[in-house]
Amino acid sequence: MKRILIVDDAATVRLYHRNIIESAGFVADEAINGIEALEKALSMPFDLFLVDINMPKLDGYGFIKELRSQDIAQAPAMIVSTEAKESDRDKAYMAGANLYIIKPTKPQELLTYIGLLLGEEAA
Repeated sequence: MKRILIVDDAATVRLYHRNIIESAGFVADEAINGIEALEKALSMPFDLFLVDINMPKLDGYGFIKELRSQDIAQAPAMIVSTEAKESDRDKAYMAGANLYIIKPTKPQELLTYIGLLLGEEAA
C-alpha cells in the first residue's frame, strides 16, 4: 500500500487532503512543517510527498531541496500551494519538485495527479 506524507502547517488542509488520500486507499501521514516532514521521511519510507510552500521553520522549497540531498531522493514530491506566480513554480521545480498545483484542489484532480506520480490509476 502506497504511503503519502502531507506536509502543511494548516490543520484543515491536512485533514482535507488526508480524507481524499485515504478514501482512495492510500496510507496518509502528516507533518506540520519541513523539519517534521524531514524527520519522518528519514525514519520511514514514503512513496509521495504532498507539500505546501509557506510553512514555519522550513518551507516547502527547503524541505524538497533537503529531501533531494538524502538517499530518499527518488520519491516524487508534489507542491500544492496558493502561490500562483510563475516564479514560485520555477523555484519549486528548481528545488526538485515533480509537480506544482494551485490550491484549492478538487478531490478527483488531486487523485489524478497522485496516480500519475505513482504510476497507477486513480480511484
